[in-house]
Amino acid sequence: MISTIISKAIIQGIPLLFGSTGEIITEKSGNLNLGIPGIMYMGGSCGVIGAYLYERAAETPSPFWCIVIPLLAALAGSTLAALIYSFLTITLRANQNVTGLALTTFGVGFGDFFGGSLTKLAGSGGNLSVKLTADYFKTSLPFAGKCGAFGEIFLSHGFLAYVAVIIALLSAWFLKKTRAGLHLRAVGENPATADAAGINVTKYKYLATCIGGAIAGLGGLYFIMDYTGGSWTNGGFGDRGWLAIALVIFALWKPNLGILGSFVFGGLYIAYSYISGLSRSAVAIFNMLPYVVTIFVLILTSMRNKKENQPPKSLGLAYFREER
Repeated sequence: MISTIISKAIIQGIPLLFGSTGEIITEKSGNLNLGIPGIMYMGGSCGVIGAYLYERAAETPSPFWCIVIPLLAALAGSTLAALIYSFLTITLRANQNVTGLALTTFGVGFGDFFGGSLTKLAGSGGNLSVKLTADYFKTSLPFAGKCGAFGEIFLSHGFLAYVAVIIALLSAWFLKKTRAGLHLRAVGENPATADAAGINVTKYKYLATCIGGAIAGLGGLYFIMDYTGGSWTNGGFGDRGWLAIALVIFALWKPNLGILGSFVFGGLYIAYSYISGLSRSAVAIFNMLPYVVTIFVLILTSMRNKKENQPPKSLGLAYFREER
């Protein structure tokens, strides 16, 4: 029972880990991208569209292309969305909060429109399924069943779950141990000083935001392929994109802490399903728990006021070079 709960918490947490890692990289450049929910939605919708079109076109779908095509489609869709955000906020210096919220609305609308259109073409009664592709994504390690509870908890997931953890660890190493990571953090803390030191602020902001968006888009793809088994339903993603943004605060802008935080959030998100007799209002309260925990962490870190636990100083602020 315990191993099953932990395993399901990990499954719930992986999309949040992708989203939070991407947002942490973005925020380290000083960009506050509230469009992450829309970017994750676009990643998932583009992935399922690519998988559907390939399955429909190929007489005998190849496992290799069943994985590669949705991956490339998800990365392309989410990167394009992040590029739009970058152009508006970095080049045109639009308000980051408004742009991010508009991007979320756009991303959800994009997914619902194209996903809904394909659903009608497929004649699937409100549900579009790419089960063949999803089965390849969900394939677990062959020896997972021989390792007992440990195998059920940690080895029974699709490859994207391990990719999420690896990306988070590499991101933490990159931000802390590399020169490029130091430059990125400098851009987020004080872009004017970084610019005076010869760091290309615009380049770092664009790269961080686009790479962060691409990573977040994989969270949407994981949700569709691994969690729902390749089934697309409009609006099925829920509030996971906003939970990913909340996880950034919970993890104190540290990707490695986001790994543990994502599993905690995943457990809190499904806790109500293991408690019988809950009313609808009680279920709603349980769904609020990740946000309540985030608020508590935010208050605690603000009171302690440690520099390493604070967001970048220029977060959410446009950089005007002529004011340097």
